[in-house]
Amino acid sequence: MRIIQSKNTEVLNHRARASISTWLPLALGLLVMYVPSLYDLIKGIWSSDEQMHGPIVLTISLWLIYRNWSAMKRWSFGKNTNAWGWTAIIFSLIIYTIGRSQNIIIFEVGSVIWLLVGVIWLHHGITGLKVQWFGLFFMIFMVPLPSLLVDAVTMPMKLAVSYVVDQILFWMNYPIARTGVILQIGQYSLLVADACAGLHTLLTLEALGLLYLNLVRRDSVVRNMCLAILIIPISFTANVIRVMSLTLITYYFGDEAGQGFLHGFAGMVLFLSALMLIIGVDTVIQTYESLRQRHRLAKSDL
Repeated sequence: MRIIQSKNTEVLNHRARASISTWLPLALGLLVMYVPSLYDLIKGIWSSDEQMHGPIVLTISLWLIYRNWSAMKRWSFGKNTNAWGWTAIIFSLIIYTIGRSQNIIIFEVGSVIWLLVGVIWLHHGITGLKVQWFGLFFMIFMVPLPSLLVDAVTMPMKLAVSYVVDQILFWMNYPIARTGVILQIGQYSLLVADACAGLHTLLTLEALGLLYLNLVRRDSVVRNMCLAILIIPISFTANVIRVMSLTLITYYFGDEAGQGFLHGFAGMVLFLSALMLIIGVDTVIQTYESLRQRHRLAKSDL
C-alpha cells in the first residue's frame, strides 16, 4: 500500500514539475511583453471615462479562465495536443509587434487574446478552447475600438438618448428643451457626453449581460438568445435612466452637484439599473416559459 502511495506521489510531483517547467517561462514571457503595455493602458486610455471598464473586463476574464482551468485540464487529459496553436501564437506576436511599435492600440491589446488562444490550443487542443471560450471571448470587450467607428455610432446614440430623456421629462411637466445633444432644464444646460450614452457604455453593459448569462447558465437556448438580444434595448434604457438622473440632480441641486460626486453616483445607477433590468427581464422570460410548460402539461393530461 505504501509503495502504491509513494508511486502516486512521485507521479503527482513529476506532473507538477512538468507543469511548472511548461508554464513558468510562458508566464515570464507574458510579463515581459505585456506589463509595459498594461502600464501604458492604466496611465492612458483606461483612465478615461469611456474606457475605465477595461481593467474590470481583464480581471473578470482572467478569473473566468482560472475558474475553468481545472475543468480544462480534466476534459483535455489524455487527448492529443494541436500544433495549429503555433499559428495563433505567431499571429499574436506579429500583431503585438506592429501594435507596440506603431502605437496601434487595437493590435497591441488584441494580441493577448490570440496568444492565449494559441497557448491553450497548443497544450490542450480544441477541447481546451471549448472549455475556456467564454473567458477568451469576454476579453474582446477590453479592446479599444477605432475612433472612427466609435464616433460614427456614438452620435446617433447620444441623439436618441437625449430625445427620449427630453420627451419623458417634458411629459412629467419639467421645464426642459433640447438642441441636438444639449438639454436645457431650468437655468442649466447639460451636454450629453460620450461616457453617458456612447458606444463604450453600450459595450460595457452588453458585457455585463453576457457575464450574467454565463454565470446563471440557463438550460433554455431560447431564453438565453432572447435575453442576449434584449440586452441592447436594456442598455439603452439604462443609459436613459442615467442621463435622466443627472438631469434631475442638476435641476434640483445645481450644476456642481451634477458634475461632482453625484455624477459618479449616476454611473453606479447606470450599472445597477442595467443589472436590475436584466434580472427582471430574465424573471419575466422564466415565468413565461413556466406558464407555457404548465399549459402544455395541462393539455397533455386532458
